[in-house]
Amino acid sequence: MDNIGPFRTLVRAEGARLYRDLPWRRTRDPYAIWLSEVMLQQTQVARVMTRWEEWLERFPTVEALACAPTSEVLAAWQGMGYNRRALALKAAAEVVTRDHDGLFPHDAAQLKALPGIGPATAQGIRAFAFDLPGVYLETNVRTVVLHHFFPDVPAVPDRELVPLVEATCPGAPDARPDEGSMSFAAPQDADDTPRSWYYALLDYGAYLKKTIPNPSRRSKAYSKQSRFEGSRRQKRAHIVRMLLDAHAAGEPGLALDDVVAGVNVFERAAGRDAVPEADVASILDDLVREGFARTVDDRWTIA
Repeated sequence: MDNIGPFRTLVRAEGARLYRDLPWRRTRDPYAIWLSEVMLQQTQVARVMTRWEEWLERFPTVEALACAPTSEVLAAWQGMGYNRRALALKAAAEVVTRDHDGLFPHDAAQLKALPGIGPATAQGIRAFAFDLPGVYLETNVRTVVLHHFFPDVPAVPDRELVPLVEATCPGAPDARPDEGSMSFAAPQDADDTPRSWYYALLDYGAYLKKTIPNPSRRSKAYSKQSRFEGSRRQKRAHIVRMLLDAHAAGEPGLALDDVVAGVNVFERAAGRDAVPEADVASILDDLVREGFARTVDDRWTIA
């Protein structure tokens, strides 16, 4: 790892040159930062900027989100894709409010124990809210590491990237004892912290993806998103919207025939075949089991 020093110098310089003044970078509120991390998963930055601010106006604190009805949370999430993330946000907010007195934990293991929070999101919260070191391995970070350390190498597994990400992350001045065994690079100055370092990696990685063939596709962890149009996932999303619309209109819920009819209007408008009733019923069963919907008197309503 003799080239770690020059690599860090280059990334810091490029990070300063390419810095993006994004709204969630103007706060250290772990709730707001957590929200941005979740929203930025497979969603363009420009869209997240608007939706992040709208969400915080509607649910300004983690306690407000925890107390909000599921229907309101799902309605606020519409258009962001992956409705499961909205349910996970609410579930995690409930745990933070109930078990942590409304305060996000600093510890990576405690963060990863929250619903919907994986290693990258946990470290994003630690780095950007608390300035604590760790391995923040997301697509833009992968892009930079692959570009500089693995040029033209296909299918690079994360286990080969992690030591490099770990070695280049500066140690935070207030690093916790539970992280003391990790060998992080010492900060060169007061501005060289995990927060500033990962911002630099993110901005440099975003720039690389726009100017060269995306290096992150050479990661073994890379997977192309499955087709959404006509998929079961799209039908699920449409059914959730139907249930939300019925709830907003004050209707007692939708019968199976209503849901089938609504789905098939949508499908035929897109030039696709009608969906069998059994497939619609299966999706509704999934939605109930996963906490999106419930049944009342043989009618389905949003949870």
